[in-house]
Amino acid sequence: MTPVTPQPTTGRWALITGATAGIGAAFATRLAADGWHLVLVARDGTRLAAQAAELTGRHGVQTETITADLSTDDGCATVERRLADGPPVELLVNNAGISLNKPFLRSSVEDETRLLRLNVHAVLRLTLAALATMTERRSGAVINVSSVAGFGAVMPGSTYSASKAWVTNFSESVGQSARPFGVRVMALCPGYTRTEFHKRAGIDMSKTPGWMWLQATDVVDEALRDLHKGKLVSVPSWKYKLAVAGLRHAPRRLLDVVSRDTRGRIGRDRG
Repeated sequence: MTPVTPQPTTGRWALITGATAGIGAAFATRLAADGWHLVLVARDGTRLAAQAAELTGRHGVQTETITADLSTDDGCATVERRLADGPPVELLVNNAGISLNKPFLRSSVEDETRLLRLNVHAVLRLTLAALATMTERRSGAVINVSSVAGFGAVMPGSTYSASKAWVTNFSESVGQSARPFGVRVMALCPGYTRTEFHKRAGIDMSKTPGWMWLQATDVVDEALRDLHKGKLVSVPSWKYKLAVAGLRHAPRRLLDVVSRDTRGRIGRDRG
């Protein structure tokens, strides 16, 4: 396959959060195959070490691992230091994130705060840290993994879609300001993707039709094509492009009815 990432060479580094599963792991595999050196970030150090060894052995790229919980200040600070120091990171993929398998009215401050810190606060901090050096070099790109769910309040009682709406809006806005510096920022907004995301959250997806599911490798391929084209927002697959058009333009009353009927079954993945 012809590489479509931004001019990959064996000297370029990418940093991926939530790298051990799902879309994060798919990014790591694809970028390693394209010759990128990798900084892999996740909470599970054992899994990280195994993944790094496998990618180095298969593709001959260099790998670094950072064991960090990005819902904490210390975890974010550790990754920020790597973005500021060491070999320059040319591509940041903010993929780490969570959903909660309970409505807001039965949630807790602790759980909701953790969701916001990981889905929103960490994305803000790491994007800012990456752009500080990328804009100075006038080279680099950031992909913030968001969700189709962020285009409408279609998950009754859930704050997940609200957090993804922030990620998409943030990425579009920052992407416009970074363009004059030769730096790209893009929101990646997949729909249902076959990963560990829903299982980790304890969400039963057994009744979701098979045709609605995407493969993580296909999501990554389309994301990198859209980044290469300079898009601010990437929505993989025609079926979800249609869904987003409906969410953006359908009457609010109709969306309310659909939300009640489906109980908010539009989601995405996260490694």
